[in-house]
Amino acid sequence: MKKKDFVTQDLLSKIYQISEPGPRKLPPERQLAQEYGVSRFTIRQAMEKLASIGVVRIVQGSGIWINEKARNNPMVYNSITEKRFDQIRFRMISLHKKRPSRDEQQIFGLTEESFIWQFCRLRFVDDVAVQIEISSMPVRDFTDLNQQVIERSLQQYVLSKGYRISHLLTTYRAVSVSREQAALLGCKKGSPAMHINNRGILEGGQVYEISDIIDINYTCTYVIPHNRENLTFRQGGGER
Repeated sequence: MKKKDFVTQDLLSKIYQISEPGPRKLPPERQLAQEYGVSRFTIRQAMEKLASIGVVRIVQGSGIWINEKARNNPMVYNSITEKRFDQIRFRMISLHKKRPSRDEQQIFGLTEESFIWQFCRLRFVDDVAVQIEISSMPVRDFTDLNQQVIERSLQQYVLSKGYRISHLLTTYRAVSVSREQAALLGCKKGSPAMHINNRGILEGGQVYEISDIIDINYTCTYVIPHNRENLTFRQGGGER
């Protein structure tokens, strides 16, 4: 693990161990650099990462303040959500309408005579292609989907339509990159990658998007509360 990543993870752990109420600050950069035996530049990189995921606020002349809301809630961040939007761009590969499959009819609540959009786009982070995304959305609800929308933020587009996003349902599994995927991502066939399946869900339960993603540079960090009841159940002590 790189020094900046170790410092980030360790500070994140310590922040979540704080139980006292009220505003709290992290020690100054110089002190943190001494404690961890690293340069102030490394500390600054760690602080920028914590700030980018909303855990701290860096206030010029005041210090590094812990975000109370972030500290008091479970959190998950990954190698995409920690990046600012100006570090991410998309390039559309394809866009077309098609009849939904039986599974897609079930997911979106459509009839077989309906249409869905299906599109493929590449995601670039710091101008490096890291992700292929193949997505579907119902034409019924998003009649004007186009290249400009696809190469920007889909969530902002959905919100601009007056919909309210409730949550995402996501699954992960490790895969190897195919020859076609490797050509798009500029990597070797067989390179390790993460296959991510997403469902975007609106308030009320309607699915507005499903997507399959291949990511060759995926990392994810969870901060979750201990679930004692679930542990007991998995050990065989719960009701069947």
